[in-house]
Amino acid sequence: MPDSVLLKRGKLTPPEFEVIKGHSEIGYRMLSGSASKIVQLGAEVAYSHHERWDGSGYPRGLAAKEIPREGRIAAVADVFDALTSDRVDRAALPSRTATELMREERGRHFDPELLDAFLVSMPEIEQTRLRYAD
Repeated sequence: MPDSVLLKRGKLTPPEFEVIKGHSEIGYRMLSGSASKIVQLGAEVAYSHHERWDGSGYPRGLAAKEIPREGRIAAVADVFDALTSDRVDRAALPSRTATELMREERGRHFDPELLDAFLVSMPEIEQTRLRYAD
C-alpha cells in the first residue's frame, strides 16, 4: 500500500479506498499455497478480516457464517486495535468508547456471538494491553 494513501489525513477518495481494499487479496496471495498450517490460517485471516456479518464487507461480500470463523474473530480484534491506536488523522480512543462503538455494530459488522465473547473478556484484554503497552 502506498504511503500516500496509508498516511493520508482525512477521508480517502473512492479510488484510494479501492487501493486499501486490495490489501486483503494481496495478503491472501502472499500467504496461500504454503505447506504450513499456520501460514494457511494467516492467508484465510488476511482474506476474510474485512468481511462484515451483514454481507457489506470486502473482498468477497460474504455474510454471517459464510465468513470463516478466524476472519470473524480477526475482524473484532482488528477494529478494536484500530480504534484504540493513534492514527495519522486522530488520537486513540479510550477502550470504553471503542467498545461502545463496536456494540453499535453488533449483528451488522460483527458476529454477535464473537463480539459478546470479546466484550465479556475485556478485563483480561485490558490487563494484557497494560502488560504489553509500548
